[in-house]
Amino acid sequence: MEKEILEILKSMQEQMTRLEQGQQRLEQGQREIKYQLSEFQIEYSNTMKDLSNKVDEIKTDVKSIEKDLCRVEEATAHNWMDIAKLKAFK
Repeated sequence: MEKEILEILKSMQEQMTRLEQGQQRLEQGQREIKYQLSEFQIEYSNTMKDLSNKVDEIKTDVKSIEKDLCRVEEATAHNWMDIAKLKAFK
């Protein structure tokens, strides 16, 4: 009977050891996930900052192009008026 109890206790101790090892692996996995998540958040934040800066640059470029296009339209209109005047003098 004592031998059976000792075997049961030994079995329980082995199971507890396996459970503790499993828990340690789970905790290590959680730490790894937290680290990866932290790294992802940093990378995401940097990517969003870069993207925001690029969008700002594009906005500036578009405004510059709009101004240039307006100047081209004004020059074209002025040239058409000059062409019309020259045709009228023929």
